[in-house]
Amino acid sequence: MKLVVQRCSSATVTVEGEVIGRVGRGMVVLLCVLRGDGPDQAKRLAAKLAGYRFFPDKKGLMNESALDQGLGALVISQFTLAADGRRGRRPSFDQAASPELAEPLVEHFVTCLRAEGLTVETGCFGAHMEVALVNEGPVTLQLEDLPQGT
Repeated sequence: MKLVVQRCSSATVTVEGEVIGRVGRGMVVLLCVLRGDGPDQAKRLAAKLAGYRFFPDKKGLMNESALDQGLGALVISQFTLAADGRRGRRPSFDQAASPELAEPLVEHFVTCLRAEGLTVETGCFGAHMEVALVNEGPVTLQLEDLPQGT
């Protein structure tokens, strides 16, 4: 499981002209489920992200988490994070989980984030989405939790 997280001042996700998810100050989470991932990866990564200290404290240092500051998250599934561009001129997505496996794990990840105490909104799995955000900092980070044996 792989994610890219961006600290934001605000963000929205739109499907067919309708805003379906939004967050004020907080984080945008682009989440990719990889082949072999399971509920354990989702739970560990959600717990790590909820407590991940990349928001500034009163001194401006990255010492506080979204939980510490009472911030929310906008989670968007994005299989393209599995892209492998080492060969040729077209990315391979062979490492991405099938939609039938990925969708319930994205939902599980969101459930786990909420259980950690975060307010979470989401995009729409499999839909063509437009994501607008104001990246604060800018701060963009990548986190992974790979299946055992990888």
